[in-house]
Amino acid sequence: METLRIGAIAAALLLAGCRSPAPPARQAEPPRAAAVTSPQEQPDTTPPADVSHGEAPIGGPEAEPAPRLAQLEPAERTRLHRVRLEIVHETVSIAPGVKYAAWTFGGTVPGPVQHVRQGDTVDFTLVNEANIPHSMDFHAAEIAPSKYYVNVMPGDSLHYRFVARVPGAFMYHCGTAPVAMHIANGMYGALIVDPATPRPKARELVFVQSEFYETAKPAADGTVSLDWQKLLGQAPDHIVFNGRASQYATHPIDVRPNELLRLYLVNAGPNRISSFHVVGGIFNRVFEDGSQANPLEGVQTVNVPVGGGSIFELRLRQPGDYPFVTHAFADATKGGVGVLRAGEPGKRVAVGTAAH
Repeated sequence: METLRIGAIAAALLLAGCRSPAPPARQAEPPRAAAVTSPQEQPDTTPPADVSHGEAPIGGPEAEPAPRLAQLEPAERTRLHRVRLEIVHETVSIAPGVKYAAWTFGGTVPGPVQHVRQGDTVDFTLVNEANIPHSMDFHAAEIAPSKYYVNVMPGDSLHYRFVARVPGAFMYHCGTAPVAMHIANGMYGALIVDPATPRPKARELVFVQSEFYETAKPAADGTVSLDWQKLLGQAPDHIVFNGRASQYATHPIDVRPNELLRLYLVNAGPNRISSFHVVGGIFNRVFEDGSQANPLEGVQTVNVPVGGGSIFELRLRQPGDYPFVTHAFADATKGGVGVLRAGEPGKRVAVGTAAH
């Protein structure tokens, strides 16, 4: 028995000797310095305008019309519309002091607004005067893409017809791969199709929302161009209505109090949803894409998806300045903002400062 107890003690001592010595106590690390945000990363908290949701400076009564007029011209009184668009690579202005090397339909971004009536025929010719392949995709057309939405080589052209069977606000764009690149470079526009039974008379405006992703370093001629990685990361530098950041804030659109407004919004993207909202107004009716029956009624904000369109009707009840925005406010801050000025044209109206 004694022999067994001695053996157990010896085994315990041997096991204890095999264990690793205890590690020395760790000294406490010095406290880390608090992260400091550089001045360049701090937002500018100075309001650019003395009005709720004034995300950009608002022009006064002497402001000239915006570089791109939003007014929708009446559809021609014909059942056959001959449309010819020439593709050219052109330098355009997308924000004050920012020139962009764009790809365009007809030399402008967006391309020219097309306006027809339900049942009209569009006789379309596309001429490629650029140095790379391009194409055309009409969202209002019901035709075989494999036959008509084909690449047009430099110096070549394409011709086809379609019937605008469904009314609504539709996008058109280049469909050549990579499509995101061609759209982001400016190849898009709006086609408005009126219903066979005319809508009530209204002041009609067209807005095409889109994005620009610019290179950090300008080219030798001072122009910027597409940053592909920014596009893939969905990090635009500018969100714009009709091709230029905040142009309808610095150049407000004159309307009259209580007149019926009909706003056609097409979202060209290529990435960002438009959460369309008029500050101080409520939409009487909203027609989404080509829908005519059962419009949305009494709504505040409506999402317009990329590649989609909607028609908004409202009345501004009092004189004043009414900002319109995409209510994704990071995008509004980047230029997705404008102003409807309800009052006598050319006269400054009373503007309050109360929060909306």
